[in-house]
Amino acid sequence: MGFIGDSIGSLKSINVRQALEQAITLGMIVSSALILWKFLMCVTGSESPVVVVLSESMEPAFQRGDILFLRMGEDPIRAGEIVVFNIDRREIPIVHRVIKVHQRNDTSDIDILTKGDNNPTNDRGLYAPGQQWLQRRHIMGRAVGFLPYVGYITIVMTEKPIIKYVLIGALGFLALTSKD
Repeated sequence: MGFIGDSIGSLKSINVRQALEQAITLGMIVSSALILWKFLMCVTGSESPVVVVLSESMEPAFQRGDILFLRMGEDPIRAGEIVVFNIDRREIPIVHRVIKVHQRNDTSDIDILTKGDNNPTNDRGLYAPGQQWLQRRHIMGRAVGFLPYVGYITIVMTEKPIIKYVLIGALGFLALTSKD
């Protein structure tokens, strides 16, 4: 009958116990992933311990699709470090290099100016209207390592959502029709 016919046949023969077992297994996989994410958040001190580089603005240091590993410690932020930051009212974090750090005399607060290595000017044009500097609260973490091009699949799934739905559907179909 072929692979599809056999898969549909095994789908019809699933009893309640098998369906519950597969649902529980799927739930354990999802909750394990969430636990691992929360654990990484605690260990790294970053709200997002892993991010994907989405643009070419950091070339040649990082390419589009590279995965960055972040850590946020109490150490002072210095010029030359690569940080990931969020701008108020913007959803997507930005990966750029710190080019200037300004320590305020009256407090321990710092002002940070960033720039993409492949960009001609600093990031003030990206900041919220009227904002000239980033503060520490904008910084999500510092890049401490990377995997080249591994995150490209997330970019493809974001740009072409049909691929994401086909992949999820195929994985769900395989999970339902597996005999183990």
